[in-house]
Amino acid sequence: MSIRIVRLGTPRAADEGLRIGTVRRPPRGVPKAEFASRDYYDVWYPVLSPSADLVAEAQAATDDKAWRAFDRHFRSQMAEPDASRTLDLLAALSHRTNFSLGCYCENEAHCHRSILRDLLAKRGADIA
Repeated sequence: MSIRIVRLGTPRAADEGLRIGTVRRPPRGVPKAEFASRDYYDVWYPVLSPSADLVAEAQAATDDKAWRAFDRHFRSQMAEPDASRTLDLLAALSHRTNFSLGCYCENEAHCHRSILRDLLAKRGADIA
């Protein structure tokens, strides 16, 4: 059992399980009834998405210094009680079932999902 960290909108792995969208907004131009069938997500969970201000900060991060600042700010956001408890829950669930978390960003290294991967790993999650 494990968590996969994925790019939303890409084909699903055979054993991926439930796909959770950790994004601020649903995909543009896609009817809600088609989110899952188009490989976006089964459940939308914006609690694990950067705030609107942090999304803008991440998109403007064109150098390592700016990315590190975003990383720090997003980790602070994920330390808030609701997000932190959610990460604890997902880490525990990763030992019982397969599921995935994702975002739209093309480059995981400059996407909040890379930070989620690290935060979950530090909580003992089983990550594929």
